[in-house]
Amino acid sequence: MTAGEQYERVVHLVRLGWDLRGLGVCASLVLPSGGQPILEIKRAAGGPIRITVIRRRCGWVFTWRPWWATLWRRDRWVVAHADNAADIILAEVSP
Repeated sequence: MTAGEQYERVVHLVRLGWDLRGLGVCASLVLPSGGQPILEIKRAAGGPIRITVIRRRCGWVFTWRPWWATLWRRDRWVVAHADNAADIILAEVSP
């Protein structure tokens, strides 16, 4: 992965975090020294939701399921450039 791709991942996650903040959701950007950055959404009930951004044929997408779930659950991602990505993710992860 190039430095430019890493930068794009962080930019998409920061934008999503800002959009979620506007909806009243507590989110934290996690930048591990090894591995890819993630955005964690804190929930009152249950553990945190971890959102990653990956590149697919259609462009960058947010996914909030484990990597193996994205292989067989095609409805668990949102295009990163969607104006309503935060709304869609919040509706999907809310109990």
